[in-house]
Amino acid sequence: MTELTDTADTAHTAHTAETVETAETAETAALTVTTGASFDWDTFVDRFWDRKPVLYKGVGGAPFAEAEVFETAVLGSRPPHPLAVPGNVQFLVERRQQTQPRDCLPDLSDRSFDSYERRMADRLNRQRYALVVHRFHAFSHPLWARAQRFYAGLWERVGQPTHTAGSTLFHGSYEHSPVGVHQDRFATFMYCVRGTKRMRFWAERPWSDPVHTILDYQPYLASSFVAEVEPGDLLYWPARYYHVGESTGDAPATSVNVGIPRREHRPYYEIKDLFRGTEPVASAPLFTPDAGPDGQLAGALPTALADAVDAFAEWLSEDRFADRATSLALRVRTAGGFWPTRPPAGLRPLDDDTPVRGCAPLLAAPGDGARRFAANGNVSSGTVGAAALAVLDRLNAGEVVRVSDLPVPQRAEVRHLLQELESFRAVTRTDTD
Repeated sequence: MTELTDTADTAHTAHTAETVETAETAETAALTVTTGASFDWDTFVDRFWDRKPVLYKGVGGAPFAEAEVFETAVLGSRPPHPLAVPGNVQFLVERRQQTQPRDCLPDLSDRSFDSYERRMADRLNRQRYALVVHRFHAFSHPLWARAQRFYAGLWERVGQPTHTAGSTLFHGSYEHSPVGVHQDRFATFMYCVRGTKRMRFWAERPWSDPVHTILDYQPYLASSFVAEVEPGDLLYWPARYYHVGESTGDAPATSVNVGIPRREHRPYYEIKDLFRGTEPVASAPLFTPDAGPDGQLAGALPTALADAVDAFAEWLSEDRFADRATSLALRVRTAGGFWPTRPPAGLRPLDDDTPVRGCAPLLAAPGDGARRFAANGNVSSGTVGAAALAVLDRLNAGEVVRVSDLPVPQRAEVRHLLQELESFRAVTRTDTD
């Protein structure tokens, strides 16, 4: 990945993967990284997208701010209980993956990366460490909003990813990327938040052994080229480049990487997204009965597997599948290229005379009759009728809405709609003055 790993697939954008591969193979890669004079999406797409790496110095309107990144690192690395590691987090000391990092993860009491780094230096006796937080944008609405505003300029030119771009925090003093030299399915943007980071690239795979990654790559340094990235810099490289992130010294550094899948595995990730969060009830142990006296296994599936197949079949029924696919499409479309987003907040009471105004695009499912709606990557708990859908249109037009504007029979449905939209952070209560 980028220095990146797991994220859901996205991306048939303007170019197909096959066209991209042909263009990349035909082009001879330079053994240096181009430094862009100033950043703008038109020039970037014309010269560099799916073609070659580029480094932009001191990008204005930066997608990530240090204080926000630290707060999100805290939220994104909270363990489900003191002895567990969240599934989206990796923590390494030197090259050793830690299964119980306990007090090595950032905490709000640290208040900043400076304090966290000092605590880690004492806690680890100055050993090198790496903190990696995947699905980073999903843990902070402000950080997600900043990222989707910045990358909207790219989507306008190449198309919004059909599933999701991924985001990953990399922080620490680690010697090099934990996975070593590797190639991703991601085209990657690396934004340096603090410290200095070095990215090392190879235009082709530098080794001949049948392995996907290597940790000890000193024999291949001569064929590589590097880019050093400082705070405020934005580095991009296409998916085909082999790469590894390196420290430039003992001091920790921090970056947020955005990966946009450009190659392979799309059906797998589409199915994974579609059935995310579905778990059949485990009604029996998962085991295979021993063979019978004739040496043959029983013809029936073990109970646990049969239950899983039945649950999957239920989700594939026409009505349930259509509703789930529609809900996923609404989530992804309104997530601005970054899904999943922050889950909804709790519903708050809303009286008839409180004025409400939209603060994000609102989208209803296509079709006639009652439909679901979505905003900011979240989808409604149920469908709404014509009166509520008309309120969506008013909010999208910038109007202020009050429940008292509606006839009494429509108020309960519209009130719930406004409460759900507020929980999605898509409308705000406002003072008409």
